[in-house]
Formats: sequence, structure tokens, C-alpha cells
Amino acid sequence: MTTPYVNAKSEAQTYIDSVFEQLKLKYAHQNEFLQAVEEVFVSLVPVFEQHPEYIKNNVLSRIVEPDRIISFRVTWQDDQNNVHVNRGYRVQFSNVVGPYKGGLRFHPTVNESIMKFLAFEQIFKNSLTTLPIGGAKGGSDFDPKGKSNSEIMRFCQAFMTELYRYVGPDVDVPAGDIGVGGREVGYLYGQYKRIRGAHEAGVLTGKQPGYGGSLARKEATGYGLVYFVEEMLQDAKESFLNKTVVVSGSGNVAIYAMEKAQHFGAKVVACSDSNGYIYDPNGIDLKVVKELKEVNGERISNYVNYRPDAVYSEGCSGIWTIPCDIALPCATQNEIDGEAARTLIANGVKVVAEGANMPSNIEAINEFLNNGVLFGPAKAANAGGVATSALEMAQNSSRVYWSFNEVDEKLHDIMKSIYTQCKTAAEKYGYAGNLVVGANIAGFVKVADGLLKEGVY
Repeated sequence: MTTPYVNAKSEAQTYIDSVFEQLKLKYAHQNEFLQAVEEVFVSLVPVFEQHPEYIKNNVLSRIVEPDRIISFRVTWQDDQNNVHVNRGYRVQFSNVVGPYKGGLRFHPTVNESIMKFLAFEQIFKNSLTTLPIGGAKGGSDFDPKGKSNSEIMRFCQAFMTELYRYVGPDVDVPAGDIGVGGREVGYLYGQYKRIRGAHEAGVLTGKQPGYGGSLARKEATGYGLVYFVEEMLQDAKESFLNKTVVVSGSGNVAIYAMEKAQHFGAKVVACSDSNGYIYDPNGIDLKVVKELKEVNGERISNYVNYRPDAVYSEGCSGIWTIPCDIALPCATQNEIDGEAARTLIANGVKVVAEGANMPSNIEAINEFLNNGVLFGPAKAANAGGVATSALEMAQNSSRVYWSFNEVDEKLHDIMKSIYTQCKTAAEKYGYAGNLVVGANIAGFVKVADGLLKEGVY
């Protein structure tokens, strides 16, 4: 493990290295989790230099071990009455700040390492929102693609039958993530109500508006990402106006990041899905993308049938070869490596902000920071979704229903606050302008102080 902060090993550096080495020995096979931990740890040396009480109370060892990992079998029947078995997870990592909070992901790549990395990131992301929510994540290796509504319903019911005993409005509040949208949340909540015999709307967020859900939740992560970048640009005396933007992905986050960037005057020229990417030199027609992805469930390659000047290319990674001023990775983890980062830099990128969870690996992040690219890390820049989920929890608790504009205004204020926290923390510890350091420190300190105040347990 390397760090840019000190030359000689201090007590703080020795302690942090020791905890990380122990973690690598215990979880050598969990690459995603170790990557997420290392990305946080390298930012914390100046904090531990100033707060030796964190070392004395062994805060790091306590914070990197989840409170509990719940793993269970999910058995369900398809439409031909064939029986299938999947593995389900819920990683309840930390409830120091509030009830466990984090999404459910249904995707074939789901495993314990990915669940732990996502839940670990969620601790600090949720801390940055300033709302009372802890960190968790869950999901299954079930693949909803190609499944009928009835099959998805039966899987969701089987999944909640195993999960229900571990969640609740004041215990753990799951939400959606990849493969889990309003439809799936509805099926999950219906089964929870059936088992519990109670209408506890606050047990899940991401519900449909009108049925306990919040307006603006679908748009929140994408809008929040752009609001965060707006703050970055304003500090640099810039704006979105006339900037060229490339966005990876074409799900909710990407679609609504594109929508808000276009609203601010940017020209979005590319987006992608898991098969490949489209480049439209005239600017992405968002109506076409929404029709393809939200209405018809088609692949992004069909975009060229509507826009003859657009070009479709197989493979996802090539999207980062398109010259742009602003790059918004909104697809999945580790989609930008060092090579992609160097290509973006060579083509003149000025801002990179993460709409997905950990889409840039550590080499890529260092390339951006070392070359003066404004970089917005995921735990800050894509916190808009979970922030609005917490606003949904607030509405459920008080039995009120806010308008779209009310929620959007609160979201905008939260993203401004997150940016300010990151900027201030980076300046306080001697790394002005480094929002990676700022986000890690601002999110960590709140949780670490909470651990000290609550004693050893």
C-alpha cells in the first residue's frame, strides 16, 4: 500500500498499513472490497496524525469489519415450473449514523466481495449526505434480464421471504440498484407486507410515487451528479454551457445526468450499455434513448435506426476515446483504468465525476489528480440517489408527500453541502482541491467520532 502523504513512516502510517495488511491476509480473494478500502485508507494519514485517539481505540479495524453479513439461499420457480436456486446477501456494515441504508442489486456478478465494497462505500457516502443513515448493501446473483414479470415477482417474493426478518424502518432500509427498479421494489414490499401484516412504508425506498415513493427519486442520482459537477465548475469559474460531455451507461443515472447536463447547456455526444456505445456528433437525442431504454427495453445499438448520423461501436471501453470536456462514468465499477484515463487526458478532458460506484480504478484516479483534471469521487458525486431515498424515508415517517420541485430543491442543497464538506476537509488537512481526500476524510470523521462516543461494542 502506498501513500503520497509522508516520506518516513509515522505512527499513523504504520497503524494504517498494519490494518490493511491484516485485511489483505483475511480477504485476499475479495479484490473489489480491498480496492475500496485502500482508496479510503490512503487519504486518512493526515487525519490519524492529528487524532491519535483513533489509533488508541483501533477505529480502522472496527470500521472495516461489517456488523454482520447475511447470506441466504433463494429458491424460486420459472414459468415452466423449473426450480432455480440463487444466492442472496445483505451486508449491514455500519449503523453508527443511523439505520442501515443501501440498495439491492440483482446481477450475475454479485458476490460477497462486491457486496462488501458497495456497503463499505455506502457508509461514507451516506455520512456525507448529513442525513441520519448508516451503510449497507445487498442483492443476489439473479439475472432479471430475459425473465417474465411473473418470474421476477416470484423471485422477489422468495428473496424477501428470506430477508424480511433482518430489515425494518428503524433497522435497515434497502432500496434499488442495478436490476432493481420500481417494479422489483413493489414486489419486494408487497411480500414484506404480506408476511408482516403491516403497512410499514419506510422499510424500502424507491417505491412508485403514489404508493409511498418519492417524486424525483428516479432522477436523483443523475441530477445530483450534475449538481455536484456544477459546484466544481463554478469554483473553477466555468459552467456546463457549450461543454462536450460523454456519459457511460444508459440506465437511470446516465439518462438523467444527460438530461440535466443538456438543461445546463452542455452537448452530450455519447452513451453506452453493456454491449457497446453510440456517438452522436449532433448531440444525443434523449427522447430516443428514453424510448429505447425506459419504454421498449432495447439495446442502445438501435439508436442508429433513429439517428442516421450516429455511430454505434461494439465494446464499452472505447467510449473513453471520444474527445470531451466532461466525462461522467455512470455504468459500473472499474470501467476507467489507467490507459483510459490517459486517453481522456490526451484528448483534453477537464472534469471527470463518478456517477457509478468506483468506476475509476486507483491508477486512473491518480492520473486525473496528477494531471490537473477536476475529479469528483463517487461517494460524493453520486450520493444524490441515497440522499433522496432518505428524503423518501422522511416523507414516509411524517405521512407527507412533497412535490417534485420540493424534493429537487432539497437534493440540490444536499449536493451543494456535500461539495462544501469535501472541499473544506481537503483544505483543512492540506490537500486543497483534492476532492477524493476531502470526501474520504469528511465521510470518515463523522463515523469515527460516532464510534468513539458510543463506546466499544
